[in-house]
Amino acid sequence: MIPSDGEVLTVAEMRAADAAAVAAGTPAMVLMERAGQAVAEAIQARFAPQPVRVLCGPGDNGGDGYVAARRLAEAGFEVRLEALAPPRSQAALAARASWTGPVEGLGAAVADAGSGGLVLDALFGAGLDRPLSGEAARAVRALGRSGARVIAVDTPSGVAGDTARPLGDAWVQAVLTVTFHRKKPAHLLQPGRGLCGEVVVADIGLGGTGLRAETALVENGPHLWLSRMPWPAIVAHKHVRGRLGVVSGEAWSTGAARLAARAGLRVGAGLVTLLSPPEALPVNAAHLEAIMLRGFENDLDLEPLGEALEAVVVGPAAGVNEATLANVLALARTGAALVLDADALTVFREEPEELFSVLDRDDVLTPHPGEFERLFPGLLDESPQRIAAARAAAARAGAVVLLKGPDTVIAAPDGRAAINGNGVPWLATAGSGDVLAGLIGGLVAQGMESFLAACAGAWIHAEAGARFGPGLISEDLPGLVPMVLKQLYAQSGRDSAALLGR
Repeated sequence: MIPSDGEVLTVAEMRAADAAAVAAGTPAMVLMERAGQAVAEAIQARFAPQPVRVLCGPGDNGGDGYVAARRLAEAGFEVRLEALAPPRSQAALAARASWTGPVEGLGAAVADAGSGGLVLDALFGAGLDRPLSGEAARAVRALGRSGARVIAVDTPSGVAGDTARPLGDAWVQAVLTVTFHRKKPAHLLQPGRGLCGEVVVADIGLGGTGLRAETALVENGPHLWLSRMPWPAIVAHKHVRGRLGVVSGEAWSTGAARLAARAGLRVGAGLVTLLSPPEALPVNAAHLEAIMLRGFENDLDLEPLGEALEAVVVGPAAGVNEATLANVLALARTGAALVLDADALTVFREEPEELFSVLDRDDVLTPHPGEFERLFPGLLDESPQRIAAARAAAARAGAVVLLKGPDTVIAAPDGRAAINGNGVPWLATAGSGDVLAGLIGGLVAQGMESFLAACAGAWIHAEAGARFGPGLISEDLPGLVPMVLKQLYAQSGRDSAALLGR
């Protein structure tokens, strides 16, 4: 179960939480016993009793493994335990002493790890900060190649908890990872997320972290923003449900803007208007029904149209040209919140500071990694992981930044950040990002705070993609949004009768 607040902790924050619990009177051995028991219970819940090799390292991760081995043996599993080295901490030594069976060396177990049964990887956890070497590297490398069904304690061995990256060429692929208290970045960011398999978060009694909300890192999900969703009141009408504009490209590049506009309408914006260059008006008119259409000749015409809107999406197939640059600058003067995607980002690649100078905290940038590099050159390479890069970018731009990918990260200028954990590969299709921009724009237009709107839009987008699955194309996505919204509406404790005041 994910903790209700969705907090994600760095390795240092997790160590501090452990230390605080011990300082408050909970012995380290008690915490280790709870952790090992949680690992054993997660395995028992998913697998029938069978042979299991438990591989223990010298640290507290190994201590958890000794406890889990004892608990599994008591539950009827045939346990074979191998240790890389003697325990180092007093708690791990006590856990080792509680295991009454034989302890073998590691080599033989790893060599035949793929011969059947399970392997519990309790060698190295999230705190690993350098590549493995010597016997440890050989053992982990062999385990990684074995094809065994691996259950990892904390993180798969060889994967760094903060960066989610394998350290060197020795790392493990798990089918299940059991971690404690809170998820770490490695459980959500790629490639760690893919190497962890299913992730179970076990409560071992550490309590709250005391982190400030404005600096906390969280896993994105309804717990974060559901209470702020802009559901309509019984007295609502279209003008109070938010007015969204979407700027269309030229006549031969209009589909992306229509995808964004339809998504904005589906997510609840009361009035959505496609703002169209004159030559694109006939093309757009032939494809629109509930979406309104207004023409504009240039940025001087566009500015007064933007003044009547709460939010505007700019960029999908807009063209990387002077007209797009001028349109963004004109709309920035209107007071409407901007959702900038694709061409509206790339057009500022030579002078990103010109863009940043006109943005405010209500605006949202939605770059994929290539567009991110154009606006924030070198930032991804210089950062330890995507979270740090997105946070730095949001601070530099003075706006919300949504860094797209299978592990989308959303960051606000005030330091808040969220990792989207429900991404699916079916969204890797042309036009998917245009739909996402429209969802965010539609929520912002309804008055949702921009960081939360970006988080909600990303989650709804991925959930819609998951509901369709293989064969998804972007035109399918807006039509899937109502099912997701209905689920969220029920989850919020509302229903149709409540809406009608019955």
